[in-house]
Amino acid sequence: MFTVVRTHAARQARAVVQSPPRLGGLAAAMKPIAFLLIALLAALALGACGQSKEDKAKSTVCDARADIGKQVDQLKGLTASTVTLDGVQNSLKTIRSDLSKIKDAQGDLSGDRRQQVQDATKTFTSQVQSIAGNVVKNRSLSGAKAQLTSALQQLGDAYKQSFARVDCS
Repeated sequence: MFTVVRTHAARQARAVVQSPPRLGGLAAAMKPIAFLLIALLAALALGACGQSKEDKAKSTVCDARADIGKQVDQLKGLTASTVTLDGVQNSLKTIRSDLSKIKDAQGDLSGDRRQQVQDATKTFTSQVQSIAGNVVKNRSLSGAKAQLTSALQQLGDAYKQSFARVDCS
C-alpha cells in the first residue's frame, strides 16, 4: 500500500506540473479576438508610417534633380582634351532617364510644386535640345570639341535657370 500511495502522489505531482492551465469558456473565446485586435493595430500603425503619393513624388523629383546636377557638374568639368564621346553620351543618357522619372512623378505633386517642376522640365529640355542642335552643326573634330566644351558650360547654365530653382526642402 505504501508503494501505491507513493505512485499516486507522484502521478498527481506530474499532472500538476505538466498540465497547462485551462481557460474558461469566455476567456478561451477572447484569446483569438485579442490576438486579431493586436495584429490589426500593428498593421494600422505600420501603414501610417508610409509616405503619401505626393511625398514619394517629391522624393523622386528631388533625387532625379540631384542626379541631373551631378551629371551636369561632371560634364561642365570636361575640357577639350578630356571630353570623350562615351562619357558625354553616358551622362546625357542618365539625364534623359532622370527627366523621364521627373515627368512620371510630377502628376502626383501639389499644384504649385507641380507647376514649378513642369516649368523647369520644359525649360531645361528645350535648352538641352538647342545646345545639342548647335553642337551637331560643327563638322570639324577640333571645332566640335571646342563647341562641345562650350555647350556643356551652357548646359550648366540651363540647369541653374531651371532645376536648381526647384524647391526640395
